[in-house]
Amino acid sequence: MQIEYWNGAGGERFARSQDAIDRSLAKITEAAISFAAPQTDERVLDIGCGCGTTTFRLREKVGPNGAAAGVDVSKVMLNVARARAGASNADVAFVEDDAARHDFQPVFDLVFSRFGVMFFADPVAAFANIRTALTKTGRMAFVCWRSLPENFWAYAPLVAARPFLPPMDPPDPHAPGPFAFADGDRLHRILSSAGFNTIAIEKLDTTMSMGATVEEASAEALNIGPVSRAASELDEPARDKIRAAITEAFSNYNSPEGVSLPSACWLVRATV
Repeated sequence: MQIEYWNGAGGERFARSQDAIDRSLAKITEAAISFAAPQTDERVLDIGCGCGTTTFRLREKVGPNGAAAGVDVSKVMLNVARARAGASNADVAFVEDDAARHDFQPVFDLVFSRFGVMFFADPVAAFANIRTALTKTGRMAFVCWRSLPENFWAYAPLVAARPFLPPMDPPDPHAPGPFAFADGDRLHRILSSAGFNTIAIEKLDTTMSMGATVEEASAEALNIGPVSRAASELDEPARDKIRAAITEAFSNYNSPEGVSLPSACWLVRATV
């Protein structure tokens, strides 16, 4: 189901919105790359690389004698990544495959991911496979979301939109999806079971920039995040009501610098 989603409407929305998503995630991206600390001359693998933004940043960090590659299941987003690489003559390799099953070789010093590892049906098996990409002294570092209620950028629009959404069953908190690793203790157990060592899980509390205006921010909330999926089958009048409700909710977070809402993540590091 995840592969279908990222190669269908979900992947197309993310590909169209990549610039806005990069702006929204700017603070998190900088924090995650700093936490991962890629070094000059290292070989780096970017899991769930999407349109390649983090892969390009990692390539810059490792310098001319280093290397960076990205892997993703979404052909739609990888097409954007490859076009960006061609336009900038960036020496970056992109592979279309599922990191949970790809036949990796142990050549990477660092495996990195920005929100690309929460979608595995069997996370222990997936991380065990990802571990095979690392050298004997390699390490992994990634950022993932904590719980939905802690992430106001997603929770506030969902609460505002709920009266206009179809009835929804309570989600399985451990099902593949953006918030699958909200439980830090469970995440630690998954990584340990997958064979990783020296596991460190730290909180990152920052903000998401949702747009320059409340109107732009509400449109973005309907484009990505929980509301986007829940409202995907609704007609335009229903979506207009949701947009208005989210606009009102976001007015509490408006400032001259735009609309910014709290975000809550885990920064995760582990060694082979």
